[in-house]
Amino acid sequence: MRARRIRAIALRLGGALFVLWAVATLTFFAIHLVPGDPAQAILGGPGSQAPQETLDRVRAEYGLDQPLVVQYAAMLGRLLTGDLGTSYSLKAPVAELIGGQLLGTLTLALAALALAWVIAIGLALWSSAPGRVARGVAGAIELTAAALPHFWLATVLIAVFATGLGWLPPVANGGASGLVLPVVTLAVPLAGFLAQLMREHLLDALERPFTVSALARGESASGIRLRHALRHAALPAVQLSGWAIGYLISGAVVVETIFARPGLGRTLLRATELRDVPLVTGVVLVVALVYVLMTVLTDLVAALADPRVRTAEA
Repeated sequence: MRARRIRAIALRLGGALFVLWAVATLTFFAIHLVPGDPAQAILGGPGSQAPQETLDRVRAEYGLDQPLVVQYAAMLGRLLTGDLGTSYSLKAPVAELIGGQLLGTLTLALAALALAWVIAIGLALWSSAPGRVARGVAGAIELTAAALPHFWLATVLIAVFATGLGWLPPVANGGASGLVLPVVTLAVPLAGFLAQLMREHLLDALERPFTVSALARGESASGIRLRHALRHAALPAVQLSGWAIGYLISGAVVVETIFARPGLGRTLLRATELRDVPLVTGVVLVVALVYVLMTVLTDLVAALADPRVRTAEA
């Protein structure tokens, strides 16, 4: 039992390291496919009109005149020591830049995840209630919500609640009110997806023997859905919450740009435009690390909630 558990932990750690290596590798080579000169980014962008001698000196200083394989090896060497490098465009350590933006993006993502869960549970319970009309309406809402693009939903929310009604600010203002529209924009599509997943498992759980036994004991249909079936239906969604965090952080690129909200999304977009390889690599690695950690955490939560998961892992 202990040997299996140690082997499972070792495999999980090895998988996490492989994911981080693959992300760093793909990001490094992908950013080099973007048109532009990193040396110009270091000197202030294409509009700097730096002379060729200055560009050559910067390339030599940052190792940009070396073959791509050599630059890749140098990047991996820095990463192995925990050094994310220095941003070409902002002339500051990447770790400090990410540290200053990470909290804002995580706050946005976690708030959106919490709201998505609240909406998804409500829709799943509604769509599993007796009656074809209720199930049809709830199913249509789930499908529509899951298909909404972030940029379209953000535009509609701004037009209605900021421009039309004036209830909320159209851009981030540093307060709780400025967080509402970005959170709703990220949460609604995810809620639609989670609700569809939970509804399928909720309906399946309602046909299990334990449901029949609960009915025989005199429990109400709503009580069975809340106390018994919902827990079984929520487990698959819990296990997908690690993926959901990655989905939300990727969606933050669009949302933070539209709502002018500081965070990793806007930082990544700007760094990509400037071909800032260290900053792009650092942001993507941190996002991947958050995804890996959240996946492990959700697996642990699922194991605590369902003994069958613990048995399978052992």
